[in-house]
Amino acid sequence: MTLVEYAFTGAVAAGVLSAVAGAVVPVRARSAVVGAGTAIAGAAGVAAGGSALAGQSFSVALPAVLPLSGMSFTLDALGGLFVAVTGGVAVVTGVYGISYARGGLDSRGVQAAFPVFVAAMLLVPAAASVGTFLVCWELMALASLLLVLAEHRRRPEVARAGRWYAVMTHLGLITILIGLLVTGEDSFAALRSAHLPAATANVVFILTLAGFSSKAGILPLHAWLPRAHPEAPSHVSALMSAAMVNLGVYGIVRVGFDLLGSGPRWWWLLVLALGAVSAVYGILQAAMGTDLKRLLGYSTTENMGLVLIGVGAAGLFASSGRRDLAGLALAAALLHVLGHAAFKALLFLGAGSVLHGTGSRDLDALGGLRDRMPVTTALFGWGALAASALPPGTAFASEWLLLQALIHGLPAAGATTAIAMPLSVAAVALTAGLAVATFVKAFGVGFLARPRSTAAENAHESPPSMLAGMALAALACAVLAILPSLVLPTLGLVAANVAGSADPVLTETVTVRLAGFAGSLSPLMLTLALLGGVLATVAGVRLAAVRRARRTPRLWDCGGGPMSARMEYTATSFAEPLQRVFDNVVQPETDVDVTHHRESDYLVQAVEYRRRMPDRIERRLYAPVLAAVHAWGNAGRRLANGSVHRYLGYGFYTLCGLLLVLAVTR
Repeated sequence: MTLVEYAFTGAVAAGVLSAVAGAVVPVRARSAVVGAGTAIAGAAGVAAGGSALAGQSFSVALPAVLPLSGMSFTLDALGGLFVAVTGGVAVVTGVYGISYARGGLDSRGVQAAFPVFVAAMLLVPAAASVGTFLVCWELMALASLLLVLAEHRRRPEVARAGRWYAVMTHLGLITILIGLLVTGEDSFAALRSAHLPAATANVVFILTLAGFSSKAGILPLHAWLPRAHPEAPSHVSALMSAAMVNLGVYGIVRVGFDLLGSGPRWWWLLVLALGAVSAVYGILQAAMGTDLKRLLGYSTTENMGLVLIGVGAAGLFASSGRRDLAGLALAAALLHVLGHAAFKALLFLGAGSVLHGTGSRDLDALGGLRDRMPVTTALFGWGALAASALPPGTAFASEWLLLQALIHGLPAAGATTAIAMPLSVAAVALTAGLAVATFVKAFGVGFLARPRSTAAENAHESPPSMLAGMALAALACAVLAILPSLVLPTLGLVAANVAGSADPVLTETVTVRLAGFAGSLSPLMLTLALLGGVLATVAGVRLAAVRRARRTPRLWDCGGGPMSARMEYTATSFAEPLQRVFDNVVQPETDVDVTHHRESDYLVQAVEYRRRMPDRIERRLYAPVLAAVHAWGNAGRRLANGSVHRYLGYGFYTLCGLLLVLAVTR
């Protein structure tokens, strides 16, 4: 056996054993055993994925496991990338969960489901047949659903989020199931060489795109994501947002490029459009949000949209014969998958640390955490920078690479490409700017200034294992931000293999260069230059201050006394200018209540301002569907009144109708 076989088998075995331990180990040691076992499974997954990326592969068939078709697994370079990403996220969430899961989340069911969820996500990219893929996909969905519902007895919102997630994830499974069964093949190897008719291939791609987009949180099938992510335990939210949603992207790439052989141009225009709309809409909703975890959930929709822009552009270039650009765009998308997994895991774990220390995730009620939770503040701040697409952030290199692919694609042949590329560049640029505003709000309002509630005043730092998990994610963010050249050669080879191009990226020790195009970037040198500029500015200010007598006068306060927390910007007020700009898009609902003194209608006692930011797409798309289902249910309730005679009549008339149909058609 090769290293990839040993590591992959060990990862799955560690996940299974951890699940068993979660069901039988006493409660005092349960979270520690499960967390350590999950981290071991994740580390083995990283080793297996890394070995596959290095060129090793393995195949195994288990005909006796699944009736009729059996189960088969094959791990190649593309699958190895997603296995490695999932394993890395499992390591940090496993370490984090050792302390986070104590006291309320250490029940047998929750602790057993967590490593099962990890094991299922490791199996999905290695599935080599339709039956195997669907079984692993459903196992992943069921395990994640149990984890989302972990706290359903404490808050009614959890049960509602679980219902939305259950319906959306199983509708996605149904579309994937129908799409893959339409092909008439079970083995992926047979499907690659089947040469499906164009109409059949179109049906397969559309159905699977719907299912995989739902899992990735892409519009308009994103409704479950901003509900399930905030209500799930924070280390589960991190695993879902940083690892599970990536498998939706994996499914699109696997089916569209590998199994169906790229396909026509309109496929990828659709993917590109869905990605651009999701990126802009997701970050707009995040910029307006005040719930920290809900904000991060919408940020996941934004980042998956950016990934789909790269995937769609790669398919569009491939269909136009520009394989070099296709490889570059796909490499950018895969790098963003890797970077997003790192910084989104850090941010969700940071949000969990805030929730653990304060009991709140409302940004309007936080503030002042810098003094009370200094380590969490520093780590969350680094995660916010990593997600902001600014140097030296983690997302900067991948978005720069994506923009390079889109800009160099402007002269590509075809009016469609000439229109799509500038719009995509505009979407990426707008998304980057809004992301900066969003995370400045999240960090500045949530962690700095004065505390705006008793919960924030009484905040306390998290236990060491939680901080260790966050630190590991922060380290991954730093490596990917400063030295993307460590992973880009491997990602470039994967993208080249999938897109059928030459290696699109040439990397040196600290510099990333484009192959065949003008463009280079050195994140390390850029970081050093920025750091040098900051240090020089600080030193200059200090030297200038030394020459003068230092005074510490009280800040000007208009004579109203010392400033209080009520005078600070809240998350709502910070986002209000953006709300005005995009008012026609987000359509907020506002309500102002003015309470007067009894003695006078002119003297105001209190003014209460409330703003609600409903999901416009959800309101326009899902509300009518839910209303129709509700009406259908009421009609069915009237039909089923408990009368046996009526039920016999239903059967009689149905039988007569069928006999009439047979008599007419035969």
